Amino acid sequence: MAELAPYAVSEANSRGRNMAEEAPCGRSEFQRDRDRIIHSGAFRRLEYKTQVFVNHEGDLFRTRLTHSIEVAQIARSIARRLRLNEDLVEAISLAHDLGHTPFGHAGQDALNTCMKEYGGFEHNLQSLRVVDLLEERYAAFDGLNLCFETREGILKHCSATNAAKLGELGERFLHNRRPSLEAQIANLADEIAYNNHDVDDGIRSGLIELDQLAAVPLVARHLHEVRAAYPDLPERRVVHETVRRMINTLVSDLIRQSERNISAQGLSTIEDVRNAPVMIAFSAEVIEQQRALKNFLHTHLYRHYRVMRMSSKAQRIISDLFAIFMQDVRLLPPPFQRQTEPERARAVADYIAGMTDRYAIREHRRIFAVEEVLA
Repeated sequence: MAELAPYAVSEANSRGRNMAEEAPCGRSEFQRDRDRIIHSGAFRRLEYKTQVFVNHEGDLFRTRLTHSIEVAQIARSIARRLRLNEDLVEAISLAHDLGHTPFGHAGQDALNTCMKEYGGFEHNLQSLRVVDLLEERYAAFDGLNLCFETREGILKHCSATNAAKLGELGERFLHNRRPSLEAQIANLADEIAYNNHDVDDGIRSGLIELDQLAAVPLVARHLHEVRAAYPDLPERRVVHETVRRMINTLVSDLIRQSERNISAQGLSTIEDVRNAPVMIAFSAEVIEQQRALKNFLHTHLYRHYRVMRMSSKAQRIISDLFAIFMQDVRLLPPPFQRQTEPERARAVADYIAGMTDRYAIREHRRIFAVEEVLA
C-alpha cells in the first residue's frame, strides 16, 4: 500500500474508541473494525434485505449485502488512487446499510411514519445504533466499539436535534464541518454502485429496456461504444459491458475532480479536511449526467407499477406489525418488551428494522393470517 497522504485518517490521528482496548495484533485498528462488522449478525442479515427488488422475487438481483460489497470495492479503488485509508473506507462501506429496514426505502418510509411521534426513524442513525448498542457479541461492551472515524462515516446525515444528542460525533452537523475524505468517498461510492447496478437489475427484471436507456447521455455514450465494437454481442453481455464502462467513467472522473479539489484547497492535515468544503466530488458535467440517470430510474424503475405494488405491500406489513406490537407488548420477544410507550416504540423499531424481508413477511403471516392460526 502506498504511503498515506498527510490529510488521510491514520491510527496516529484517530480519535480512537469509546472504550479503550489493547491494540490488535497483526492488523490495523480499522481492519479490526471491518472484521467486527463482517462478523456481526446485522451484516449477515443484509443477504436477505431488499435493494430494489424484494428478496423472494429472484436470486440474481442485488441485496443489501451484495450492494455493500460492491460499494466497498469501488470505494477502495478510489481511496488507493488518492492515497487515503483503504481499511477505513472498506469498514464504512460495509457498515453503511446495517440499520436498513426490510423492503428497502419503502420499509424505511413506513417505519419513519410509524415513529413520527417518537422521534422518527432514519436508517443512518439506526446503523449507528446497531454498531454502538444493538449488536451483542462482546463481553466487555455493547455494540462493536468501533473507531470514531468509522462511526462518523456511517452517519452520513443527521438533524440538528439528533446531532445534539450524539456528543462529539454530532458536532460536525452543528458546526458545519466535514467528515474525513474516507467518509466522503464511501458516500459517493454508494451512489455509483446503486445507480449503475439498478440499471443492471432493472433490465434483468424486464421493467426497463436497454433501448429506453439510450436516451440517457451517460448510458448512451457507452452503449454506442459497445455496440460499435461488438456488433454481434448478446444483449446480456452488452448490458454488463455498458454498466462496467459507466462505473469506470464515474470512478475516473471522481478521482480526477477530487485531486483537483484537494490540490486547490491545499490540504495538509485531517483538520484541514474537516474545515474545508466537500472535496470528494464529480465534475460539473458528470453531476448533470448522474442527475439525468437518477431521474430516469426514478420515473421508469422506482415508480414502475410492479415496484409500487410491492412497495405498497411492504409498507402495509411494516405498519401492521408496528401497530400490533405497540398494542400488545406480549407479542414481542422478551428482550424487546418495554413498558413505557416511548421505550416500547424504539424497541419495536429496533425489532422491525432488524428483520429480513422474508422474516417480516412470515412474522406478519404468523400474526395476522387465519390459516396460520388453524394450521
